[in-house]
Amino acid sequence: MTIATELATSTSSAAAAAASAVPAFVPKGEYPRPDLDRSERWLSLNGEWDFSSIDGDSRITVPFAWETPASGIERTWLEAATYRRTLAVPASWADARVVLCFGAVHHRATVSIDGVVVGTHVGGYTSFEFDVTSHVRAGRDAVLEVAVESPADKRSIVHGKQRSIPRDDYDGVSFTPTSGIWQSVWVEARGRTYARSVTLRGDSLTRIDVAVELAGDAPAGAAVRIRVLDGGAGAAGVAATDARAESATEAAAGLHPTGAELRLTADAAGRASGRLEIAEPRLWSPADPHLYRVEVTVGEGAGADRVVATTGLRSLEWSDGVLRLNGDRLYLRGVLDQGYWPETGLTAPSDEALLADLDLARELGYTMVRKHLKLEEPRWLHRADELGMLVWAEPAAPSRFSPEAAALFEDQLEPMVRRDGNHPSIVVWGLYNEEWGLDWDIPGSRRRAEAAAHAYDTMAALDHTRPLVENSGWAHVKSDLVDWHYYEPDPATWAENVRDLASGAREVFPVKLGPDFVVDKSLYGSGEFPRTGVPLLNSEYGEGYTSLERAWHLRWQTQELRRHDRYSGYVYTELADVEHENAGLLDADRRRKDSGGLRPADVNADTLLVIDLVPRAAGADIEVPLEAFELTVRVSHHGTDAVAGRVEAAWIAAGSPLPASLGRGAFSAAVPAVTPFVLGAPVTLTIEPPAASARLALYLVDEAGAVRARSYLDAAPVEEPNRRGARPAPAPAPAP
Repeated sequence: MTIATELATSTSSAAAAAASAVPAFVPKGEYPRPDLDRSERWLSLNGEWDFSSIDGDSRITVPFAWETPASGIERTWLEAATYRRTLAVPASWADARVVLCFGAVHHRATVSIDGVVVGTHVGGYTSFEFDVTSHVRAGRDAVLEVAVESPADKRSIVHGKQRSIPRDDYDGVSFTPTSGIWQSVWVEARGRTYARSVTLRGDSLTRIDVAVELAGDAPAGAAVRIRVLDGGAGAAGVAATDARAESATEAAAGLHPTGAELRLTADAAGRASGRLEIAEPRLWSPADPHLYRVEVTVGEGAGADRVVATTGLRSLEWSDGVLRLNGDRLYLRGVLDQGYWPETGLTAPSDEALLADLDLARELGYTMVRKHLKLEEPRWLHRADELGMLVWAEPAAPSRFSPEAAALFEDQLEPMVRRDGNHPSIVVWGLYNEEWGLDWDIPGSRRRAEAAAHAYDTMAALDHTRPLVENSGWAHVKSDLVDWHYYEPDPATWAENVRDLASGAREVFPVKLGPDFVVDKSLYGSGEFPRTGVPLLNSEYGEGYTSLERAWHLRWQTQELRRHDRYSGYVYTELADVEHENAGLLDADRRRKDSGGLRPADVNADTLLVIDLVPRAAGADIEVPLEAFELTVRVSHHGTDAVAGRVEAAWIAAGSPLPASLGRGAFSAAVPAVTPFVLGAPVTLTIEPPAASARLALYLVDEAGAVRARSYLDAAPVEEPNRRGARPAPAPAPAP
């Protein structure tokens, strides 16, 4: 059975007839590239394919990895297989070029049509495409085959957190592999000469810089028209200039257009670049995620190629120890997201599930998602653009170092930037993670340190409009951010080390690399790395064995990070559970866990109450007081204007969720104006004791009566751990 879907409207009767025969459901049948939109003429190739492997012949559901139940195969450690299906190109595409597109295939894919190889791709996370015009005939069926190799030994190939045999050093935090086709496959019609790539950058805040690379019949000298379809004041508010039009002579030669469009001529290599000046620019930000849709047309008439790309006007700066977005200080309140689902692995089970994770992160109060060791689908990134959710993007890595493995890692960078660089939501490019692929040895190995620096330089040459992190976690040798990963169960030790890392008194912190393997890691892998002036942030933290303990640590550990103005943000680990890893705020099915009444959105709010004490235990921050005591709190405020008001407090039932408002609390104190990003002065409240175990609700109410921050303090007995061993066996009775 042929599974082919033509989702776009076609005027040809042949296309209409083909569409009427399409099954009603195609898994993940949405157009995969809303950010580079060619959805007028395309066919989804998701659905059932023939599948041949060492296990024999069967059927598989694309685009789910063959290890997953959703694929219908559910086979782990299969190292090679071949996919096969019929490809039916509509007769209405007779005058078009036909391009076959793959979201991702792990690891090596060899693509053939009617037995003829059309191309090979290596790299399990990057998208790729082949122009197959010469291999297909419009209106006729062809046989499409994809032969995939996915080695069990993944240590020297890019594999992220997929498990390997032999196991790698971080097998304990790795998951079921993802092999074969695991993102959408589709075919689309393009013009005879078409835009192979469209690069948009709006970091000037007043214009969109455009670069187009052409392919097809006649790229050299092709006519290219670029215009803004909407955005800001609309097309009427957009002026266009050619980047090459620097003089009246060039303008007279036709390089300087008039009106709201830009007309260019591709050079001998098929490249064209220009600049769209925006008369009334509207900037992209989390508060106003405004997007511009830019239409690129190549050629004229019915055979012209048309694609609509999307971007935003926004700039990022990193200097003087702080991050800035559009000139304003930026604090990243992030959550780690591994993009993994129980039945479908690294592939979202549906478009709704894929996009829902962004809404869930926002509901939890986060303003950024760190997509961990995975290049997520463009539909997810496009939704982040629309929502104003910031993104830390990073590729997967190998786990063992060699020059060949480092080259495979860097091979991902150009396709990553080409596919995802237009997204204004991406505010950090990550590269290596925790020296994975560098054998945990940057400080002790010149070659490994050079590999990290070389990855930074390679990425900077591709795109340096965002800060780059060459090795997330520690041992930085060349980075625009100093980030660190730190897991610590003891609140006092956490508070002390967070303070000393912020002040510079400490550069080294303990990292547990295995059950019985703890080492000291330094923020810096080089003595030459500057100790000041580079923004500092935590990009992994979180503790606790139970969900209640994790909620307790989230509250106290986050407040300690907010206590120190030196930091530019944090990333909590993590959004959702993955297989054996139960560190999520949500379980693997995205259901909320028991957090003991904590609302994570309160912890991640613009304004936060910072309590001056070291808590004792989950559910019992302090013992039940027997007499009045003084409690000191401070305000961390990341709004645009200063905030002032009162701290109101009252005892409520133990374990109760905080009410929306507290009214006039039993205890209160005035809060003088708090400047954004400067920790407020201490405010002391005198608290009378409760009659029994209780929760002290704490609210910051501003001068207009609005609740700006909420926290609490649990008073309860601290139960000592029960560690009794087995009783010794009784002595035998004496013989009679």
